[in-house]
This record gives sequence, C-alpha cells and structure tokens, in this order.
Amino acid sequence: MSEAMSMSCAITGSGGSGAVTAGSMILEAAARAGHYGLMTRSAGPQIRGGESAAMLRFGPQQITCMGDSFGILAALDWGNFSRFAGEIPLTPATLILADPDAGQAPAELEPYRPQIHWIQLRELAASRAGGRFNMVAVGAIAAAAQLPLAAVLEAATATLSRKGAEVVAAAHECIRMGYQPPSAAGAQVDGLATTTSAPDTSVAAAPPQRWNISGNEAAGLGGLRGGVRFVAAYPITPATEILEWLAPRITRLGGSLLQAEDELASINMIIGSSFGGVPSMTATSGPGLSLMMEGLGLAVASETPVVVVNVMRGGPSTGIPTKSEQSDLNIALYGLHGDAPHLVLAALDIADCVLTLHWATQLAEQLQSVAIVLSDQLLGQSRAIIDPPDTPEFNLGRRLATPPEAGQEYQRYQLTAEGLSPMSRPGQPGLSYTADGLEHNQAGTPSSLADDHATQLAKRRDKLTGFAPGPLWAEITGSGELCLLTWGSSHGAVLEAAEHLTAQGRPTRVIGLRLIAPLQSQALRAALAGTQVWVVELNQDGQLYHYLRAAAVLPEGTKALARPGPLPLRPAEIIRAITQESAHDQC
Repeated sequence: MSEAMSMSCAITGSGGSGAVTAGSMILEAAARAGHYGLMTRSAGPQIRGGESAAMLRFGPQQITCMGDSFGILAALDWGNFSRFAGEIPLTPATLILADPDAGQAPAELEPYRPQIHWIQLRELAASRAGGRFNMVAVGAIAAAAQLPLAAVLEAATATLSRKGAEVVAAAHECIRMGYQPPSAAGAQVDGLATTTSAPDTSVAAAPPQRWNISGNEAAGLGGLRGGVRFVAAYPITPATEILEWLAPRITRLGGSLLQAEDELASINMIIGSSFGGVPSMTATSGPGLSLMMEGLGLAVASETPVVVVNVMRGGPSTGIPTKSEQSDLNIALYGLHGDAPHLVLAALDIADCVLTLHWATQLAEQLQSVAIVLSDQLLGQSRAIIDPPDTPEFNLGRRLATPPEAGQEYQRYQLTAEGLSPMSRPGQPGLSYTADGLEHNQAGTPSSLADDHATQLAKRRDKLTGFAPGPLWAEITGSGELCLLTWGSSHGAVLEAAEHLTAQGRPTRVIGLRLIAPLQSQALRAALAGTQVWVVELNQDGQLYHYLRAAAVLPEGTKALARPGPLPLRPAEIIRAITQESAHDQC
C-alpha cells in the first residue's frame, strides 16, 4: 500500500500515561470506520512500568508493516522520548501534537519545532472530574487523522465499558474536547490533508466484520484450530500473551494449560502429554528455546509430536526483550544435538499466525515430529485489523495403532513406505513398548547396533523430506526478473517494497518462506529460476541466506540484505539497497 493511501501516527509517553491504551483506541476507531490497520508497540528495557510507544497505520487495504515515516506524532509527555526517536521517523510534513505543560520538546525534535501543535491536554482533562489527558489526545489524534468522532466514541465505549459508565462518560467528554482540527490547515499527513472544516461524526451503517487481533492471540487460535488441548509453558517476554489468551479458551474446549516452573519442565510436560495422546504445545522466546533443546531431542528420537512457538526477540542472552529480531533461525534449524530432523516454520504476518500454527500442529501430529514455529516481537505483540482468516481442512492427524494379531508383536517404530508408524496410547492392551530416548529397533527395544541406528535415522529424516506439503510451503506474489526472498515479519515490508518497485517499472516477485525445514529445494529452485534474487531478513549475518547457500538453491549472483534489529525493516530501506546496488552494477 502506498503512503498516500494510509495514515500513520505514533503515540509516546512515560509509564502510566496511557500511550498504548490511546493507540488501541485509535486502532479500534479505525476499524469501526471501515479501515484495516496495524498497531505495533515498543517499551523500554524494563519491560513494564516504564515509557512506551504505540505506532499505528490504517487505510483501505490490508496493512502488514509500518510505512517509511509517520504523519502524526502525539507526545503525551517527553519522558525518555529519545529511546523511541529511531523507531519514529518524521518528515517536514509530520504534525506533532504535544502539551506545553509537559515541558520543553527534546533536542531530537529541534528540526521539527515549527510543526508542533500545542494542546493543553492536562488542563482540558482537569476540567472534567475523572478526566484523563490521554483521552484528550485520542480526540486530537482522531481529528487530525480524519477519523469520524462517532467511531472514536464507540471505540472508547468498547474499550472502557468494563470500568463503568462514569469512566466512559468522562472519556467521551475528554475526547470531544480534544476533537478539534489542528490549526495547521492543509498540512499533509501521510498524503492525506488535515481539514479545518466541520468534522465528520458519522460512521458507516454496517462497517465490515473484521477482527482486531494480535499475533500472539492469532498463534494461540491457530494452535487450538490445529487440535492442541494441552499447553505447558513458563512466562517470558514477548510470548506470555499466548498463554494469557489460551488459558480460559483451551479450558472451554476441554483442554488445560499449566504454568510450569521453568522451560525444562515445560518441554518435558508437553512431551509426556503428547505421549499420552493429547496434541500439545508450548510457547517461549530465545532463552527458553535454548533450555528446551535436550527435551526436543527426546521428542525427535521417540517420534513424539510437539509444537514450540518461539516469539523471537533481540539477543543473545537477555538481549532486548521488548524489541524484535529474526536471529533465532540458526538455533531453530541446528540447535538440537545429533542428527535430529524436525520441522521449522515461520509465520509471515499476524493473520498468517493463525494459518501457520494450525498447519504446524497438524503437520507435527501427522509426521510424529517436533515443529518449531518462529514468530517475533513485532508480530506477537502487534495488533491488526484483519479479515477473519479461513479455516482450511488439512486432513492431517496422528496415525493410531490397533492391537496386532495374535502372536505378533507391536512395532512402534515399524518401517513403512511413508516412514510413519502407528502410535499407541499408554495402557492399550497389546500395544505397550519401551519408550525412552535411547536408539532402538522397530519394536522400540533399545539398541546400539549400527544397522538399527542407520535405519531409524533414515526413517526420521525421510518421513519429513518425503512428505509433500503442497503450496503452503511459501507465499509467492507477483512476477518479474527481480525476486525478493524473505521470511517471518520482514515479509510485510518486502511486499510493500515490491509493490513500489513494480510501480516504478521494475516488476518484482516476492517469496515468503513459511516452511523453512525441511526445505522444499526443488520447488524453491523453480520459483527462483531466471531471477535476480535478494534475500531479505532482520539479523546480523544473514542466517536464512547462508542456510540457502548451504543447500545450493540460490542462483549465481544472489545478494543479501541483512541487518540486526531492533529497528524494523522499512520498504524504503529495501528499495534503496536494491536501487543503489543496481546503479553500482551499471557503473
């Protein structure tokens, strides 16, 4: 989507100022006005209780990334604003809304001082009992962004109704006080002009039925759709919201969720539950995934299906818990000891979290394998207005054993053409077997024989590489001699960059990998044939690029665009890298 068709705004404030609440309300108002939207959020290193920022973009088409700049900046105060300055690129057309009672604007805004529109947020809020200055700011932002007042009031009611009628009434009055068009008439905000005419207070009679959902909520939903009925996990930023969302919902479906004492317990609990016949999942981030690796090796060796959602953050170690980075791909691919083939998938946007987790869960059950699904802070903790995702029928599931005929022994790891051996549940007559992490023969009896080891290694590998995943292995968009190959949350910015490049006369294809391991080498080579390829990702050394190079699937001359977080990739950055390289090649 072009910048001219969308509106972008950022809201910043210190802890307790209500910046994220204000952003959530604006996003909901945009939805009620008929828009699609996206809200990302950022916090300081203390995770909770400190400064925060909400960044929004909305418009008539689906939005999967932030634009290259913001048309509106609303500063509820200036507390630690410098921590967000790099995440909120401004232009000479940006409208800045600020309260003069909040103090002097920081040095970072000195070039934009003429663009500041001062609003007495605190003074106006204090004139009404129970008034909140962030609600005055909501009204001012909505007016500048041309959102209908009625949509904003409805959003406030929906957001605050649980706090009581008096709170809602105070919020409505504050929003009305703030809903005054900026005095800078005619200023451009992301290509849409602000107005000083009478505000539009109407809302479409029947706004489209869309969802307001976060990536973490979408991941939880996808797991439930895939059949997950037991979750064990230890809270960790930025994955905790998956557990918070799942806890009441999985219970209503007859399942259960347990907060474990640590990640070591979590992974072993879900292995045990799955061994007992219940599809199981855990959610974590990079440090937790590291602790789970030995347990995941057990699941691979015993062919016990489990799903791990890894919501990546800046690393290594504690790193930057509140910011995003695609730097856990290597550990997801290579972190298990021994030859331990498993599934690695990555969701491409917030809506895709539903599909990817749904599919990953059923793939794990079908293939009796570990599935590591990569999300990240940018996807997990962002909210989007999306069309309700489809619920496809994958017709995948666990192959269950039946008692053998008299005189025959149940062979848990029997060799079959597909490499899939029927699984039993504990306690089924005639279907018991030795279950542990030792290498084994077809019956499950521990074995150190070379033939048994080679046979079972091949079985565990070939059942994955021999499975035909169909078209879901990647999202392929557009056509052209230029191809941008990416994964995860970078997909949104890559799509928008490709749209701009195509409009400029350089047709561009985008391939977003959803199934990263086992790599669909033949299909990927075919999709890349005859193109100039760029691999785009958000990590320091190009982890996907080197993985694909090792697999010998990239054509000669493939280039890499990789840099670390925490700042997200933006469409203009991608376009600039490609055009500069093209100009250099022509010299």
